[in-house]
Amino acid sequence: MASIAQSSEWKALEAHVAQVQATHLKELLQDEARTEAMIREHNGIYVDFSRQNATQNTIKMLVDLANKAGVKDKIQSMFSGEHINTTEDRAVLHVALRAPRDAVIEDRGQNVVPEVWAVLDKIKAFTGKIRSGEWIGVTGKPLTDVVAIGIGGSALGPAFIHSALSTDPVAAAAAAGRSLTFLANVDPVDAVDALQALNPETTLAIIVSKTFTTAETMRNARTVRAWLTGRLGASSVAQHMVAVSTNLPAVAEFGIDPNNAFGFWDWVGGRFSASSAVGIVPLSLQYSFDIMEQFLCGMRDVDEHFLSAPLENNIPALMGLLNVWNATFMGRATCAILPYCQALSKFAPHIQQLSMESNGKGVDINGTLLPYEAGEIDFGEPGTNGQHSFYQLLHQGRVVPAEFVGVISSQQDVYMVGEPVSSHEELMCNYFAQPDALAFGKSAEELKAEGVAEALINHKTFNGNRPSLSILLPALNAFTLGQLLSVYEHRIATSGFVWGINSFDQWGVELGKVLANKVRGAVQSARKEGRELQTGDGFNTSTVKLINRFLAANKITAPTGEKHSFPPGLKI
Repeated sequence: MASIAQSSEWKALEAHVAQVQATHLKELLQDEARTEAMIREHNGIYVDFSRQNATQNTIKMLVDLANKAGVKDKIQSMFSGEHINTTEDRAVLHVALRAPRDAVIEDRGQNVVPEVWAVLDKIKAFTGKIRSGEWIGVTGKPLTDVVAIGIGGSALGPAFIHSALSTDPVAAAAAAGRSLTFLANVDPVDAVDALQALNPETTLAIIVSKTFTTAETMRNARTVRAWLTGRLGASSVAQHMVAVSTNLPAVAEFGIDPNNAFGFWDWVGGRFSASSAVGIVPLSLQYSFDIMEQFLCGMRDVDEHFLSAPLENNIPALMGLLNVWNATFMGRATCAILPYCQALSKFAPHIQQLSMESNGKGVDINGTLLPYEAGEIDFGEPGTNGQHSFYQLLHQGRVVPAEFVGVISSQQDVYMVGEPVSSHEELMCNYFAQPDALAFGKSAEELKAEGVAEALINHKTFNGNRPSLSILLPALNAFTLGQLLSVYEHRIATSGFVWGINSFDQWGVELGKVLANKVRGAVQSARKEGRELQTGDGFNTSTVKLINRFLAANKITAPTGEKHSFPPGLKI
């Protein structure tokens, strides 16, 4: 099958680049008809694409390319349960996690929606018992503190949602008297940070691992189990630990009642699992199942828009197509995610994984080397903090496409007597100003007219013509948060569909795991034998020197007998 890069649609876009590069955004933004044509709305979501280095014809050509790539068919295939994750022979059905109860979505001829709702009903019942105090700890105290143990997709998405809801008045009221902490990194500092303020008597731990074998997660799970049992006795595991996993034998072997395990399926990729039990269990414990159901409804709203809207009016699809335009055709392979909303402080790290693990591929879905660059480097910080960090580069350094996210109504606005605007209005003034600063810049002529010294003209010149898009939400609550996440999930899938890659596997994470296992064995052997490593142990000279330097300075011996070794912060 010929590469999409050989198509006339692709070649037309390549030829179109020079025309776009020759037209400054100052000129494009003078065309009011173009601006109107570059705005899309869906159920409260307002997206302005007018500051993209793109014309109306660019959008048409990108839609033509998407049609050539079969994007609409691929979207339909995803929603229909076809095994579009070909390298693992799996369906890609995270959309089923938020489907209505009466929907029919099949995998291998079986409707998966009843299974999804069976798990959701179980989550609702379980979290209701914990929140009401019907389920208590071994000392009779209610379990008001939750620590969720997971890594990657098992942590980044739920942590982002938790952070975003924690300052929403409705969600915060539902969370009164409760706490939720995430333990992800195998670094013991993370365990101390997560546990040191908690009381084992009121703590419930959730181990999130599909296979129940993830090295970092299971190490942390054993740490938390030791922390609990060291204070409450071995029997505490049954009351104070539950699991989100499909490996019930391993769950039971760990000491957790399999009835207290919440399942999900191999058609749920980790980075797309926030709307599965991975996110819904800990977040329902914190905020209630009712609020998380609103979140799922928000995701469903955009799922249905993505499935049904024509590409030219489809918000996630257009974002994905413009991502391809910027990263592959315009050669701008970095994207800044810039939420002007402190509650979205953990949004960029989640999108970073969602995007880079999905689309960071060098071969197409058939295993053929790509003749073009795919994927993007994503980073970001909330505004206005980012303005005082890395915006210097955005304005006067490399050209980095930016995606601004703003919220009309603040979760927690502050009005002060004598101030001309509220704190939220001050924030939003910057949200409105920054895209224009990037687009229009400031010319040498303008600076000279202001009397700026000649020696400083070049230093103070802003060339502008730097692309961005602006997303404006009516508010940030469980529903709109679900909408926002679904927009980005489908934006990323659309880009992958055009690039012809498999956005739903992640073989690139495997090699490091294998080598870490090899290093672990070598370190264990060297310590036991009291010797340094040699290149004959299977490592290059550089790695041998690094490991030996580490071992020489860390004369740590493993604890013996029944007593674990913990830092003072864990108070075992």
